[in-house]
Amino acid sequence: METSQKKLVIAIVDDHEAIREALESLLKSTGYAAKTFPSAEDYLRAHQHDEADCLILDVNLPGMSGLDLQQALAAGNHGSIPIVFITSHDDSGGHMRAHALRSGAVAFLSKPFDDDALLDAVRDACERSK
Repeated sequence: METSQKKLVIAIVDDHEAIREALESLLKSTGYAAKTFPSAEDYLRAHQHDEADCLILDVNLPGMSGLDLQQALAAGNHGSIPIVFITSHDDSGGHMRAHALRSGAVAFLSKPFDDDALLDAVRDACERSK
């Protein structure tokens, strides 16, 4: 990413602090700006949906789930933010993945995922937000 360009902002919503910190560090090391949130409700209260170029969103959050947040954003006319879902939840039947992708998610990655796979998904998501 060229330094003359505005840094793309990636919002990270995950209830595990270590994951938020690791993702933030990875994204910053590759030239992105990152903002982190421990819950879907915190993300909504911060009104970041108009500022973020992409959302990395955990599926399994306490309170409002990631899938619920995806629906809330779409219902509130903020559905255009590209979402990369991440999860450690067993989705052996693929139902959550299918639902998320049908609802417009760019990618659905299972933890632990490869850094390159996440960065590829984020790049794809940011291209869609242009």
